[in-house]
Amino acid sequence: MDATRVVLRAGADHTVADCLLATRSLAGLSIDDLAERADRGEIVDAEGQAVRLDDPARMNASVYLYRDLPDEPPIPFDLTILYADDDIVVVDKPHFLATMPRGRHVTQTALVRLRRELGTDLVSPAHRLDRLTAGVLLFTLRPEVRARYQALFAERRVSKQYRALAPVRDDLATTVTVADRIEKTAGDLRARVVPGEVNAISDITLIEQTAAGGIYDLRPHTGRTHQLRMHMAQLGVGIVGDPLYPEIRPDLAERPDHGDFTQPLRLVAHSLAFDDPLSGERREFVSGLPVVE
Repeated sequence: MDATRVVLRAGADHTVADCLLATRSLAGLSIDDLAERADRGEIVDAEGQAVRLDDPARMNASVYLYRDLPDEPPIPFDLTILYADDDIVVVDKPHFLATMPRGRHVTQTALVRLRRELGTDLVSPAHRLDRLTAGVLLFTLRPEVRARYQALFAERRVSKQYRALAPVRDDLATTVTVADRIEKTAGDLRARVVPGEVNAISDITLIEQTAAGGIYDLRPHTGRTHQLRMHMAQLGVGIVGDPLYPEIRPDLAERPDHGDFTQPLRLVAHSLAFDDPLSGERREFVSGLPVVE
């Protein structure tokens, strides 16, 4: 796991300790906890030099330290490697496993699992999937190629297909395009549609009807937070197992925290396709995870 980077937002007469104690990602650390780390030389600046807690804080300076690992229920699903070469590794991420450490999810993440399995800290995600979403996820293995693969996603040069299970709406057998503006603010569990220039576009098609519901092909043209989940809910066909859309369901959201993984969000990143930025070769990777079990 990488060290936590804290950018100091200093006011007049603030110390490094003041800024660290006010940092949300370090919530739970007391001044005594920080003092112990500082005494061991474990709080350092960008040059790796030890930082004193009573030093004046410099605006926008960075300091680094490691957080204690939280207690996490183990995610009882494998992280399957679909493809690997010298530059990239592509995995089939299971439901409930976060892409990378954040908040309460640290060791139970795809990034930490891969680093442990491959024995290298150079593994880095080229993009992300929500913790509740399963499917194809691409990581880079060398720092010198990381930016090239990340640019594929940032510049929307990757074709993505998702599969979702939701109630049947027969008229969606003909593709419907949903286009609106989605924004998500820190501290708000849900994203929301707001007036303004369109920044979220999805094509949605009912492709199969089963006893469990309809299987939908979802093709996002943009990558806003919770975009597909919101767009499905807006069409009146909220994805099965969604704890946030169309309404918040605390009972469902809390199940994984108690070790209950029986009701996943039925959304799978089914495939990724792109022209490789190094070789120019066309690549396509397909998930083996079913949307209906």
